[in-house]
Amino acid sequence: MNVAFIPVRGGSKSIPQKNIKLMNGKPLVYWTVKAACECEYIDKVFVATDDVEIEAVLKTFINGHEFEMFSKLNVIGRSDESATDTATTEFAMLEFARSYEFDSMVLIQATSPLLASRELDKGFRLFLEPETDSVLSVVRQKRFTWQVDKEGLASPTNYNVFSRPRRQEFPGYMVENGAFYITSRVALLKTQNRLSGKIKVVEMPEDSFQEIDEPSDWIIVEALMKKSPPFDTRKNIPIIKMFLTDCDGCLTDGGMYYSEKGDELKKFNTRDGLGFAMLKEAGIITGIVTSEDVELNKRRANKLEIDILEVGCKDKLETVKKIASKHGIRLENICFIGDDLGDLSIMEQVGFSCCPIDAIKPIRNVAKYISSLNGGNGVIREVAELVIKNR
Repeated sequence: MNVAFIPVRGGSKSIPQKNIKLMNGKPLVYWTVKAACECEYIDKVFVATDDVEIEAVLKTFINGHEFEMFSKLNVIGRSDESATDTATTEFAMLEFARSYEFDSMVLIQATSPLLASRELDKGFRLFLEPETDSVLSVVRQKRFTWQVDKEGLASPTNYNVFSRPRRQEFPGYMVENGAFYITSRVALLKTQNRLSGKIKVVEMPEDSFQEIDEPSDWIIVEALMKKSPPFDTRKNIPIIKMFLTDCDGCLTDGGMYYSEKGDELKKFNTRDGLGFAMLKEAGIITGIVTSEDVELNKRRANKLEIDILEVGCKDKLETVKKIASKHGIRLENICFIGDDLGDLSIMEQVGFSCCPIDAIKPIRNVAKYISSLNGGNGVIREVAELVIKNR
């Protein structure tokens, strides 16, 4: 059995009772509990609190009009010792693990309301892979870091000042965002740590780096949530009859590779091929719409047996409208995956707009679903599974 463990306490000093203060119209703890309850891999959600007021709010989730959504939720107590300012999160986790039987646990921090169930699903899929003992959520940061030595001299730690990389070419580095951690009960009790053994990461959107510790964090996160409200995949995905995607940056990683002879090369992902096959089996029309007109894309489309291939498109939206009209399909019944400015107008009009996690910010801002993967790493497969699951 997989469980979610969300420890919340009433003793917050920087933001009094922050766990039940309204964030975007709901108590802060609502958002992470909702994400946990919507995760298909989680069997039970346990929220441990020492505060009667927090407990009362949590019980309104169970007894309110959204009771079906919160059917996995269990509200439990925690010791006073585990809820002090100095107590570690591991202390609360171990207290829970010694009292309850389960196989695996995901620790979720209530101060990360931007967490979505899709990231938790991705985390458990990774956790269930062979030779994986723990999983944690991270954010990719593309900032240049420095260190100062004892003499006060500064030097860069992750780049060369004489060869400053462009942002799009800079791989950046991974930073914990504190949203969630997955481990087994056996490993937790043995190591007394949330992470151990062979560890893998789930990359979350850049905005999720912001945790709520200070009043200024609250203002920033609430503004982000108002700008991009959480997307409920169970309710908001329309009936999809056509599945279209850009090529470079979606089907590929956007890189341009060349052989010694100067031949252009691209890297595609085999998982996306199975994603297209699943869509075709479900009776959904598939297609690639790209501004490029290169032989590589045509060969890949032929191998995947794609229904539609539109290349050299100067106006992608007009192209998509013509395709939709030809097949008698409304734009609201189209899923489109894009990653760059040329895809923006399409994504603003189709029923289900999606993008890789490394798409440019304007695209991420309009996307109804942001994949947990970078372009070329199985984005099409992930979105295809979501579309089919929600038909």
